[in-house]
Amino acid sequence: MSMMKVTINGKMTEVPAGSSILDAAKQLDIHIPTLCHLEMEKKFNEQAAACRVCVVEVENRRNLAPACATPVMDGMVVTTDTPRTIEARKVVVNLMLSDHPLDCLTCGQAGACKLQDLCYQYDITETAFPGARNDFPKDETNEFYFRDLNKCVACRRCVQVCNNFQSTQAIGFGDRGFTTHPVAPFDKGMDASTCVSCGNCVSVCPTGALQPKMKEKFRHWEVSKTQTTCTYCGVGCQMNLLAKDNKVVGVEPVNGPANDGLLCVKGKFGYNFINHPDRLTAPLVRKDGKLVEATWEEAYGLIIDKVKKTKEEFGGDALAGLTSARVTNEENYLFQKLVRAGFGTNNVDHCARL
Repeated sequence: MSMMKVTINGKMTEVPAGSSILDAAKQLDIHIPTLCHLEMEKKFNEQAAACRVCVVEVENRRNLAPACATPVMDGMVVTTDTPRTIEARKVVVNLMLSDHPLDCLTCGQAGACKLQDLCYQYDITETAFPGARNDFPKDETNEFYFRDLNKCVACRRCVQVCNNFQSTQAIGFGDRGFTTHPVAPFDKGMDASTCVSCGNCVSVCPTGALQPKMKEKFRHWEVSKTQTTCTYCGVGCQMNLLAKDNKVVGVEPVNGPANDGLLCVKGKFGYNFINHPDRLTAPLVRKDGKLVEATWEEAYGLIIDKVKKTKEEFGGDALAGLTSARVTNEENYLFQKLVRAGFGTNNVDHCARL
C-alpha cells in the first residue's frame, strides 16, 4: 500500500493512501472537532460531511476543507486552528444553535451532547442568529426511545447507521432547507416504519434528539462504565453498562470485534431484568417438595452427587446435557466436552432460541 506524507500543524506523518485528513490528525494526536463524523463509516469509504465543524485550511487551496471527508495527498500541508477555521466553526455552531432549544438544564443528554461541548469549546453562550425555530411534534410512538426533532442538527448520523449498518432503512431525510429533518415513511411516527428498535440511531445521536425512555434518571457524569459482553446470544457484542448508585441505568455499545459499535434491541434496551425484584439471585434446591434458596456449594454438590449416582446405576446414556444459545461458543464447547468426557454420553444438545 502506497503511503502519503502529510504535515499538520508543523508535524509530519505518513498514512496509507485514501486516508482522510482527520485520520492523519488522529495519528499525530491532533484534535479536530467533529459532529457528524462516524468512525464506522470508513468501511464504506464515505462520510456524510454534513456539519462542516471539522473544516481545516489546506495549503494552496482557496476553500476550507472538511477534514473527515478530504483524502490526504502526498506533501499536503494542513493547519487546523487558524483564525479562519475557528471563525467558520463558530458560525456553523451558531447556526445550529439558532434552531435548537436551550433546555440544557433539563435535557437528558446534558454532559454527553456534542453540540454542548462545541459551545463550551468556542465560548458560545447564545446564538448570534436569532429568528424562527422549527416546532416538530415529539414522537413517542416507539416503545424504547423518543424523538425530539427540534433538537436535531441534521448531522445524518441516525440515517447513516440505520441504512448502511443496520440495513433497516426505517428513516431517511425529508424536506429541504430550514425544515430538513429525519423522517419515517410519509413523515409519520416511528411505529409506522420498519424500525426494529435496535437503538443504534439513539447511540450515535450527538444531541438530545434521540433519547432512550429511561426508567431511572441520571446525568452522564454520575455514571460509571463497565465494559462487558452481551449475554443475549453467542455473538459476543461488547457494551458498557452504565451504573449509578450500584444500579444499571443504561447501556451503550462498544466498538468490539464482533459488533463494530452496534447492538440489537435486546443488548441496548433489555437490561431492566438486572435489578428486577423477581430475578433469582441464588440457586434453588428442592427440599420437602419445595424450592428453597441454597449456597452455590450446596447446589453444585447436589448436581455432582446426582450425576455420579445416576451414571453408576444406569450408565452414562441415562444422562443428557442441554446448553444455551445465550452463552459463548467457548462455553458451549466446554459444556459438550464435560458431557462427552465426564458424563460419558453423546446426549448433548443446544437450544437455538433464547
